[in-house]
Amino acid sequence: MTAATVWHDGGMEPHDKEPANLIEKNPDGSFTKETLTRAMKALKKRLKLTRLDDESRLGHDAMSKGGHSGIVGVKPPPQYPLEVWQALEQKGRVRIDRLGIVEIVEQPSNPS
Repeated sequence: MTAATVWHDGGMEPHDKEPANLIEKNPDGSFTKETLTRAMKALKKRLKLTRLDDESRLGHDAMSKGGHSGIVGVKPPPQYPLEVWQALEQKGRVRIDRLGIVEIVEQPSNPS
């Protein structure tokens, strides 16, 4: 079984949810928009799950002070190489600290 294999409920047959070519490059060597979008989606999902895990621990309930998670960055998903995260950092979408923790940079909303 490979790392990209996902099992579903309909028996015990593998079901690949991820595309075979997860990382695609343009002819000029830059990453495609789809690759960067998938990487951002994976990062947002990992950050969301990490925050939910932190908020579900003891001491974060309505009877205590009900704190929110202070987590703002996570280790990036391993299915994308460092070059993808560096490309997103150059575009101003993420910030990478010296320990390799990636933080999503809030984009200004489109004033309409």
